[in-house]
Parts: sequence; C-alpha cells; structure tokens
Amino acid sequence: MSHATPHAADGWTPAQIQDVIDAHRSRPGAMLPTLHAIQARFGFIPAAAIPQVAEALRHTRAEVHGIISFYHHFRTHPPGRHVLQICRAEACQAVGSRRLEAHVKSTLGIDYHQTTTDREFTLEPVYCLGNCACGPSIRVDDDIHGRMTPAAFDELADELSATVVEVQ
Repeated sequence: MSHATPHAADGWTPAQIQDVIDAHRSRPGAMLPTLHAIQARFGFIPAAAIPQVAEALRHTRAEVHGIISFYHHFRTHPPGRHVLQICRAEACQAVGSRRLEAHVKSTLGIDYHQTTTDREFTLEPVYCLGNCACGPSIRVDDDIHGRMTPAAFDELADELSATVVEVQ
C-alpha cells in the first residue's frame, strides 16, 4: 500500500499517521501523547497505525496494543457522527444516571464502546464531567447536558439525528 493512498472509509493515510508520530516521537514518554494525537486527528487509532507507532517509538506491537486496550478512552474503530458519554460518577448515579444509562442503551440498541448501525452515535462511559450539581449529565461531542432524563435524551437524540438529515 502506498503511503499516499487514503483509507477512504476511515479518512486517513499512513503518511498522515507518520506525520503525527513524527510530531510527538521526541517527547519524553511519547507513547500516550502520540496515541492521543492520532485519535484527536482521526477520531480513532487505526489498526494499521500500531506497527508504525511501535517501530517509531521502539516498542513491540503487543505493547502498543496493550496500552490502547488498557485505556478505555482510545477507540480502534471510527466513531459515530456523535460521541455520547454518560457520566457514571457517584454524584450522577445518586440522581438517576443508572436509569438514564439503561434507557440510552435500550433506545440506541448498543452498549458502551459500540456504535449504532447507522453510525449516528457511539456510546462511551465517562467518570465525571464536572457537572455534579446538575446530574445526571451527558456529553454529546463537546456539549455537556445536565439534568438529563430519558425523555430529554429522546428529544436530544431526535434533534441530533435531524441535523444529519439537513446536512445531507
């Protein structure tokens, strides 16, 4: 495969991955900053990036894979159009986040670390959004929504899905 050939479905090239690696490889403890930067740029860490990172940072592929799988923040598949995080911290649990979590999973038909079949939503747990006084809280992409109820989630999901239709 040529370093200029894009992975059309995923939106990245090996050369672009190498650019990110090169920008971070000289940093002390470069592994985590490099992996964070790859995910920040492409939305996930492509499997094909693992050998590139391993070689550049002088680790084994198994070590790189182990780091990626240890930290739940890292994704190895492209996320949905919207990344939805539900706060699972104690303050949100005390005001109903478990019930909200069950509703969201049932409504979307997915569990944590999964993406809906229409690629609309990726569901992820988070352990504090810093919005404790307004729990239960969720984050959709970069927006935090407090005092979230199952009904409010349904409205929000409908709004987010409708914006996709308008864009297309």
